[in-house]
Amino acid sequence: MSDLRLSGISASHPRTPVLHDVDLSVASGSTTAVLGPSGCGKTTLLRVVAGFMRPDAGEVHIGSDLVAGGGTWVPPEKRGFGYVAQEGNLFPHLTVAANITYGLPRRDRKDSARVAELLELVGLPGDHAGRRPDQLSGGQQQRVALARALARRPRVVLLDEPFSALDPELRVATRDAVAAALAAEKATVVLVTHDQAEALSFADQVAIMHEGRITQAGAPVEVYRAPTDRRSAVSLGEACFLAGRTGDGVVTCALGSLPVRGASGERDVDLLIRPEQLHLGVDGGAGCPAQVTRTEFFGHDALVELRLDGVDGALLRARTIGPLTPPVGSRVSVTVDGEPHLIDR
Repeated sequence: MSDLRLSGISASHPRTPVLHDVDLSVASGSTTAVLGPSGCGKTTLLRVVAGFMRPDAGEVHIGSDLVAGGGTWVPPEKRGFGYVAQEGNLFPHLTVAANITYGLPRRDRKDSARVAELLELVGLPGDHAGRRPDQLSGGQQQRVALARALARRPRVVLLDEPFSALDPELRVATRDAVAAALAAEKATVVLVTHDQAEALSFADQVAIMHEGRITQAGAPVEVYRAPTDRRSAVSLGEACFLAGRTGDGVVTCALGSLPVRGASGERDVDLLIRPEQLHLGVDGGAGCPAQVTRTEFFGHDALVELRLDGVDGALLRARTIGPLTPPVGSRVSVTVDGEPHLIDR
């Protein structure tokens, strides 16, 4: 178990820059999720950490060891990491036990106690040790891949979108089991994903990546509540933006004058309001009048699109309890729970 530090990392595929001056720190025993769209450089970042790819500039430290940069290059097999890919990549001709122990020294490959310990850790029955990958579900295969990654007691575990190929229900169950296993091992983990819910629920730290740059990193609740820009806000979930102007500690916008931290001086800003912050009341009640123009019903909750009265084109999306979703065309009043987040233009 070691901390991981990347400083000034730049990397490119032939003639195509991918990573640009990336800084990232992962505390020992913690999990960091690197969140971003496909093609933003997430997997390239993992490849640099693993040693599958040399950076053009910058340094990678695992614990006190410099493993890349400054004329130093430590090959992948000597970096002490565990790697779990999207598909698990188990050897189809080997049993579960043989897959798990594949990377161990020969003298340790017949250690059935270690195999049983790892299977228990990832939530699989001991009788799975003799099965082959084609006898397992997708989620079970990913758990075996994690057990293999943990078998050598790695310093850092790298997860490359390991749940993306699973169906939604299996994805959640597998993710929970993997998270519990990693926590039990006190592993230092880097997960790359494009799934915002996965990043926010799985990690101690979320690093947002766009076009090869880390634009923000912090605790999940911190980056969700206070993103640095509109693009980061949208990457973390549903977001409503209202144009406003600051003055005397409030921002005046289509929803009235709202108290917001940082609203000093006079300047044009954007207000970020999450759908769950919008409260819908009865027509004529306290708040701004609006009409429901569209709904998306999900069962447990729903998204309600609203057009504010007297504001040309201003649309908001509120999150409500599913069974209480107002019908399209109905009139409601809108108020804001909690403080919106101010984003300078």
